[in-house]
Amino acid sequence: MTRLLSFFGSLLGVATSQSYPPPAVMGDESIMSKKEHGTSHVPVMKNLRWGCDWDTADRICNFNRHYAERAGYWLTTKFLQEETPDQTYNKIIDFYDSNTGKLLFSAPKGRTFQEFVEESRNHGWPSFRDDEVNWDYVRVLPNGETVSVDGTHLGHNLPDKKGSRYCINLVSVAGNPDES
Repeated sequence: MTRLLSFFGSLLGVATSQSYPPPAVMGDESIMSKKEHGTSHVPVMKNLRWGCDWDTADRICNFNRHYAERAGYWLTTKFLQEETPDQTYNKIIDFYDSNTGKLLFSAPKGRTFQEFVEESRNHGWPSFRDDEVNWDYVRVLPNGETVSVDGTHLGHNLPDKKGSRYCINLVSVAGNPDES
């Protein structure tokens, strides 16, 4: 209940504070300080994967702290068409920061692609578990907001009985890999 209140408090701009259990890496508000392009140094890259909308991505990633792409948006993209593995193997899909191209999530891990899709469909957004998070570049703020170390708003941690569940905007993780 406390985490649910924290989430709704963050939507309403009410300060709440808590920490999440390891392996979550906590961050502080300074990550999301004003920079050259909203909360980021750069705008969203132009050629987003899965046909994600650039304007939506830039608004959600860089000029937003509390809102999300609409529930189910990810189902209207080419994500399932392009990423559904054939039945002979279970590939892992890498998800990159739409601003920087840094690897943020890799899924599914410890579950099947169908389980990943089912959980994501049930909650309205791609839903990641702790083992699928690249903690080198992802932080959770005390109010549950989940962000990149570079200031990209990703979504929120909404734990359930299985543990931390990161509901992430597809537009925030539709980048292409950074080649540098």
